[in-house]
Amino acid sequence: MSAPPGNWEGQSNAWPPLFKGQYYSWWKNRMRDHVIENDYELWDIVTDDPLDTLKKNIEGVDVPKTRADCTIEDLKKWEKNAKAKKWLVCGLSPEEYSRIQSCTIAKQIWDTL
Repeated sequence: MSAPPGNWEGQSNAWPPLFKGQYYSWWKNRMRDHVIENDYELWDIVTDDPLDTLKKNIEGVDVPKTRADCTIEDLKKWEKNAKAKKWLVCGLSPEEYSRIQSCTIAKQIWDTL
């Protein structure tokens, strides 16, 4: 794993490490540790995507859940997804953000990067 020389932005414990397109392995490990340190369940959202967004309609076909269909547990998972997305997005330069701007869930962002 190659680390960037000197001091880089993103060395704070409060803010996620900044990815500028270089040293991806270094950033990935630091981002993982940053997310886990803040909330371990967020890492599950990033890597496993446990967001159940479908339900069966009357015909037995999978359709997207509406907000009214969501349980409290569903809403908590979506809240965790939003928090995980925030951490990931805040750790990206504008150039890297352009690669993931259409992603809607944290796992998509992680997999794209």
